[in-house]
Amino acid sequence: MKKFLFAIALVGASLAANAQALKGKVTDVSFYSHTALEDIKAESKSSTMILVPASNTFIAEIKIKSFDFPNELMEEHFNENYMESEKFPTAKFTGKIQEKIDYTKDGTYNVTMVGKLLCHGVEKDRTITGTVTVKGGEVTVDCKFDIKLQDHNIKIPEAVGAKIAESIEVTVHTVLAKPEPKK
Repeated sequence: MKKFLFAIALVGASLAANAQALKGKVTDVSFYSHTALEDIKAESKSSTMILVPASNTFIAEIKIKSFDFPNELMEEHFNENYMESEKFPTAKFTGKIQEKIDYTKDGTYNVTMVGKLLCHGVEKDRTITGTVTVKGGEVTVDCKFDIKLQDHNIKIPEAVGAKIAESIEVTVHTVLAKPEPKK
């Protein structure tokens, strides 16, 4: 937790020094679990995404309870039994885009983000690949990656284990914009 707060402080200092920080204005985070018995999908349109182009720092934070399921019982089990949302309310990624990107020039760039993923109270080093698209001054970040439940000590009872994949596919899409000037 101290490392994350330190990272936030660094980004905060970077934001103050660099008015070019971009914040997610449209965000969509979803996950998908496929097994022979059941497909499970959930989506959240409520997360915080920040990109600081000067340092290529990318931060994503999502409240676990913001995931919306098509089935209320699935949502209840997800929050209470598996993710323990009261105890671990957020998941966070803090990292750096490794490639140099000209954020003033339209284009699509393949990127590698190296950083830390905190999920269910367990922080892991992660390398996530994706794309950054710059078009008309707007920046979009897209990525897809897997999270292994055992890597984050997420326990699934044997009774339902066959219905939940051991690795969950996460998809992130965010459109970033410069913050509006304060009036």
